[in-house]
Amino acid sequence: MDSLNNNIREYTTQLSKGQIQKAYRGIMTFMSDLKAYLEHNNSDYTSSALYFGYMDMTYFAFTPLSLKNKKLKIAIVFLHEECSFELWLAGNNRQTQAEYIELLGHKDIGEYTLSQIQPGVDSIIALSIVNQPDFDNLDELKKLIEVKTIEFVEDIISILE
Repeated sequence: MDSLNNNIREYTTQLSKGQIQKAYRGIMTFMSDLKAYLEHNNSDYTSSALYFGYMDMTYFAFTPLSLKNKKLKIAIVFLHEECSFELWLAGNNRQTQAEYIELLGHKDIGEYTLSQIQPGVDSIIALSIVNQPDFDNLDELKKLIEVKTIEFVEDIISILE
C-alpha cells in the first residue's frame, strides 16, 4: 500500500523533471483559449468559469440558452489520465440530473447512452469526442471540438423536443 509520504516523494521527483508543469500549463492554456474561441464564435451560448480540477479533469460549461432554461448545461471536459475530450449533458444539480435521466430513459436517444446515477457521475449523457488529441495543431483541435459540440447540442435539443 502506498503511503502519502511515498506518493509525495514520487510527485516531487516527477515535478523536478519539469515536464508535468509544462504539460499542465499547456492544457490549461488550451482550455482557456478554447473557451474564449467558442465564446467569440458562438455569442448565443453562455459559458461558465474554467474548472481546473485535481489533475483528473478540467472543464467548462458551454450552453445555449434553450438548455440553460431547462437547468441543463453542456460541459466540455478534458480527462487527464485518458488524454481525451468528452462532452457531457449535465444538470445544474443532482436532482435535475436524476430527473432528466428518468425522462430520457423513456425516449429514443439514438446513438447516445444514458449515464447511471451513482457517486462521481456528473453527466446525464457523456460522449467521447477526441481521443489522444493533437496538441501540436491547436487551431484544428479547437475547430474539431467546436463542430462536435454544436452537433451534440443540436442532437440533444432535438431529443428533448
